[in-house]
Amino acid sequence: MNIRIGNGYDIHRLVPDRPLILGGVKIPHSLGLLGHSDADALTHAIMDAMLGALSLGDIGHYFPPSDPKWSGADSLLLLQQVDELIQARGWQVGNIDSVIIAEQPKMKPHLQAMQEKLAHTLQIDIDQVGIKATTNEKLGPVGRQEGIAVYAVVLLVKS
Repeated sequence: MNIRIGNGYDIHRLVPDRPLILGGVKIPHSLGLLGHSDADALTHAIMDAMLGALSLGDIGHYFPPSDPKWSGADSLLLLQQVDELIQARGWQVGNIDSVIIAEQPKMKPHLQAMQEKLAHTLQIDIDQVGIKATTNEKLGPVGRQEGIAVYAVVLLVKS
């Protein structure tokens, strides 16, 4: 088989006094995402999708929140490590499709910068990184602006 598909999901709580980072981009907002690393839910969902495509578990296995080594870690550096892991097994990213679910702030002005950072980190073309954004129509914890959730699908192809 020359292709593999994986999906990923992540959600983080919005809290004061934390930066809001998605796809490696710092987004101006009064709240940020709470997590052991930089809590970049977009990058985390993509990493889980990449790992899942090859049945390699999830990011908690490789970067456990119990390990102080990963405290405040830049998720783009973690993504680079996951990419090296899949490449060592003879695979590369074919494309990524993702959706950020957030009521606020509006994501549209930041999507291209996210695409550029992720594409640069993975050394792929920007048109291989799809990022969409939507709201949760004020439903559930995301709709109440308690957090931000992300879904991602990644296609891996044999190198």
